[in-house]
Amino acid sequence: QVQLLESGGGLVYPGGSLRLSCAASGSIFRINAMGWYRQAPGKERELVARISSIGIPNYADTVKGRFTISIDNAKNTVYLQMNRLKPEDTAVYYCNGKLLTGVYESESDYWGQGTLVTVSS
Repeated sequence: QVQLLESGGGLVYPGGSLRLSCAASGSIFRINAMGWYRQAPGKERELVARISSIGIPNYADTVKGRFTISIDNAKNTVYLQMNRLKPEDTAVYYCNGKLLTGVYESESDYWGQGTLVTVSS
């Protein structure tokens, strides 16, 4: 059993900042990558940022230069620092983990329950 627990969402003014956290726990053998996706009302879920276990990040073009993803392997935790937030960043943000639960297991995707980020004046 693997759980991803997110925190840090909320309401913020345009131009403001928020920091999301996601801690993975349970039967984890190895984490290959963790990341953040988001889904706005009426839209499909999209990748925001992803980072490998060795710290190589990649970002959606819409957040480059404003968002920073980081990982703490000792804590199995990924962070998303979001600066200069815009109303179009409003969405439910989901944590994703690509990990193995055993040495003979294949990589699987695990998801958090989602945290709402609202950017509005």
